[in-house]
Amino acid sequence: MKKSFLFAFLTLAALPACNNASKSPFTRNVNDYAVVTIKAPDLSGISDNGKEVLNLYRFAADEVNAIYWEQYFGDRQKLLGSIADPIQKTFAEINYGPWDRADGKSFVEGYSDRLPGAGFYPSDMTAEEFEAWENPDKLSPYTMIRRAEDGSLQAVWYHDAFKEHIDRISNYLKAASDITIKPSVKDYLLSKIQALQSDSYYDSDITWLEMDDSKMDLVIGPNEAADDQLYGIKRSYEAFVLLKNVAHTAELSKYVSRIGEFQEDLPGNPAYKQFRPGTGSNIFAYDALYYAGKANAGVKVIALNLPFDKNVQRDKGTRTIVLDNIIFAKFNSIVAPTGEVLLSPDDRQHISSDAFYWNTVMREVAHGLGVKETVNGKGGVEEALGNTAQTFEEIKVNVAGVILVCKLQDHFDIHHLFTKQDALATFFASILRSERFGDASALGRANIIIYNYLREAGAIVRHASGQYTIDYNKMESTLSALTALVLETQATGNRNFAAEFESRYSKRNADYKEDIQNLGLEKVPADIRFDFKTR
Repeated sequence: MKKSFLFAFLTLAALPACNNASKSPFTRNVNDYAVVTIKAPDLSGISDNGKEVLNLYRFAADEVNAIYWEQYFGDRQKLLGSIADPIQKTFAEINYGPWDRADGKSFVEGYSDRLPGAGFYPSDMTAEEFEAWENPDKLSPYTMIRRAEDGSLQAVWYHDAFKEHIDRISNYLKAASDITIKPSVKDYLLSKIQALQSDSYYDSDITWLEMDDSKMDLVIGPNEAADDQLYGIKRSYEAFVLLKNVAHTAELSKYVSRIGEFQEDLPGNPAYKQFRPGTGSNIFAYDALYYAGKANAGVKVIALNLPFDKNVQRDKGTRTIVLDNIIFAKFNSIVAPTGEVLLSPDDRQHISSDAFYWNTVMREVAHGLGVKETVNGKGGVEEALGNTAQTFEEIKVNVAGVILVCKLQDHFDIHHLFTKQDALATFFASILRSERFGDASALGRANIIIYNYLREAGAIVRHASGQYTIDYNKMESTLSALTALVLETQATGNRNFAAEFESRYSKRNADYKEDIQNLGLEKVPADIRFDFKTR
């Protein structure tokens, strides 16, 4: 029987409470993820064929959900079937497993706390065993490490480990390629099928970057390695179904030709900025229609920059994707209220939705900038920094992004939209709300590190009232210095320094806990969750 539906709207709004919600100890955990409504997407310019392509994209994304559950945790049905409390079950769905993504702690009886390697490696595997194992496939981002029947380690390629789901995704993408009227979309989808079936993504990444004339997009596959906190290698499956905001895209595209200039604008030693991004980069604005897999787990991203392959970044470039509807949902429901609660009256006046938007844009642009290879023969940055690489990358893009916004202010590009003070105050409000992500993820640790670094430098001061004041000149200079420090660490592959720095600055203090309490009292959510509606 043929599946068919049209996207009705993306919903992020209060869901009906279960009858026993007040009795559940997990009600507050679930309520930390606010659900708010997003306006219905305008499909008036999409043909019937295009709408059916969107349907097929959604079906493919649903298969990614199944893969990610297996990848990150294991048997979804077994876990959910063991939970009687419907609110606790919802929390498990939000986290894609029994571990709270804020701290890695188990909240389901019978499961230990999250291991650094999540589901990518055997739970009983030792570091010595992995290091001694002579198999080059173990270092691939696209292999699951498993026990063979004889107890030895084996590397199973993703396309073999998840073959049933990959075959279904391939069928959906092939059907979409058969009905699309866009040659560039057809080329991308056929290339993506080959990539998913071979775990070789270079060609499909290039084809995706060349697909620049479609109003719709499907980001699908194993992209980020943030879940692998053991070695920082294994990439998680995720999917986004997207609809282009043509007007916003045209505005942002004016800055594509300046990617090289942005690289030069980064602070620090010129020797650490020798990387030259490819000239095929682009910046697109979208409304998100659907998230799946890693994208939908815990904290929801508001923008992304892909691909992560440094060879593609060098040869072609990257695509910065800005998710308009999700950005403004987070600003309105979380960032602005955080500023109202935790910033002084003078500073909260600088909270700006435009500043939040541009901070987000340049944060993602920064992913494609900086350092990709060490300057002293230690190989790629990820390889050299190991399990600290993800944290340092998150620090880099956060601080470099806002510094680049300040540079755009200096060049009088966006000064008519907001001030430099707006950019810095909004950045700090976002850091405060993001600290609530905890220290169990690279993103959470990066935000805590930035907060502590700013505080140590005197760029922010917390008063007895529980509110902060900002020294804007000192904040800009401190963030510039931190950007330079991160680039130096990445360029030199100094893993020992990276580990010591992360350990020193990623500790939460009593003020942090009081900030969380104050935000909780004002019912400011930590993040959002989705209620996707179809018809």
